[in-house]
Amino acid sequence: MVTTRLEPPPHRRQQVVVMRHGDRLDNIEKSWPSRAPRPWDPPLAEEGRARALETGKQLPTRLGFPIHRIIVSPFRRCVETALGLIAGLSAPDEGPDVAMGDGGIDPSKIKVSIEYGMGELFNNIAIRHPPRNPEDHADWGFNIPEIEALIPLDALDKTVTPVFGQLPQWGETEPKAKERYLLTIHSLADRYPSENLLFITHGEAVKVTVSTQLEDAARFKIKMDYCGYAQLERQVIRNGDAFEAGEFKLLPNYGQTGHPLLTKVADVIDTLASSVAELVIVHMMQGQKELGFTIVFLC
Repeated sequence: MVTTRLEPPPHRRQQVVVMRHGDRLDNIEKSWPSRAPRPWDPPLAEEGRARALETGKQLPTRLGFPIHRIIVSPFRRCVETALGLIAGLSAPDEGPDVAMGDGGIDPSKIKVSIEYGMGELFNNIAIRHPPRNPEDHADWGFNIPEIEALIPLDALDKTVTPVFGQLPQWGETEPKAKERYLLTIHSLADRYPSENLLFITHGEAVKVTVSTQLEDAARFKIKMDYCGYAQLERQVIRNGDAFEAGEFKLLPNYGQTGHPLLTKVADVIDTLASSVAELVIVHMMQGQKELGFTIVFLC
């Protein structure tokens, strides 16, 4: 009997999803920071937990491809979003074909790691209640082993060397944050070219992901919704043990179903006639409400 070893195809498309966290508690319960020991690191509100869980249930159908690795900002709202997503993917009432089918996501095989490089824009505009001495990283109280202990043991991948091993310098500018986000995304995509990645991060990182792919991005204001995401795709060619990857492109749709309103970002930009027009180009569904992000075209 002759045994044939099946080799992976030499050509594949790598998918990268960059998602904002769920609804944060301090945006709903305004008094929370005044009594919290760490007001700079709010958890999810109940609405955020519910949204993360529902997003996890819907994500396999929306994407239409498997996620192999989740990279998470160390901020509590992002970690709790990741936990909600994993719970949603594992929801027993959804059935095995939804959570673990060939086009879906098997939560038992997802690898999860914590990455400072996907953390919040590190200044007093994005972080409204910093510690007394924000320049001292110790005052922020981030303890990676404690954060990792929240991740299910069968999912936690402690072998991953983070792209950034500590918080940024306080007073970070948007251009510096953009460099950090893009370096993190591209470094980990290049490190794992045979895997599809999901980054759970903050609104600024998703805006960077979108704006980097737009010509004349200064003319657009990008507004993120909770658990909204942007999807990038590139071709990866395997040559033995080496990989050659093409450039990422932004997909203005979700999964394989597409978006009913547009096919290409450029096509929509060319057709804008009014001074201000809002376009939902990537969204998740929560009942009948569209969630994702909008682009506002400015004169």
